[in-house]
Amino acid sequence: MLVPFHKEMVLTALKDRFSPRALSAILAANLAQDSLRCQLGHDEFHYDNNAIDESDRYLKEQRGYILASLLLPDYLPAWGAFGRLIHTAQDFYAHTNYVALWLDQFDGTPPPPPEIDPVQKSLIQSPGLRSGKLYYPLELLYFIRPLQKFALSILPPDSHAHMNLDSPAQGPRFEYALAAAIKRTQYELEVLENILTPEMFERFTDLKT
Repeated sequence: MLVPFHKEMVLTALKDRFSPRALSAILAANLAQDSLRCQLGHDEFHYDNNAIDESDRYLKEQRGYILASLLLPDYLPAWGAFGRLIHTAQDFYAHTNYVALWLDQFDGTPPPPPEIDPVQKSLIQSPGLRSGKLYYPLELLYFIRPLQKFALSILPPDSHAHMNLDSPAQGPRFEYALAAAIKRTQYELEVLENILTPEMFERFTDLKT
């Protein structure tokens, strides 16, 4: 998703769960994933180019890095890893067809966006799950606003340009991707709360009980 929406999702999901300094570090790491150096050659950071297995492994690696970092006096690396982790998890809904697969389950009017299940196992493991391919250099035209319509006319249907749900401009499915990503952000924190000791989790959130 676009940077403003990543910021919105992090603050909506986590604003009351971390200290201000921890939340600031998490947000900075999350937004840094969209820097140019993290875009090129890092499909696993964004669930791009059907790098679904690679992105799944990246999430596990970041969870492991959080655990290891919490053994250090400085918790900044753990917060950074969590920011990177949730960025990738958030992009899952904007860059894959998960939302489309979830909506296809319903006949007629689907449930409203807040009711989307972000971790439905049958969909996460579906053989039909895929993500948009980046057809460079043509794909670059899509990121130039005046050329977007032209880019869409020449890029194939499985391109990132056609499949992404990065902003409201992509239509009503964006709201489902946004809701799912916010829920997934909260879910990833719950995963850590379940595997960390209460003392480690308190250090991680930087909140004094």
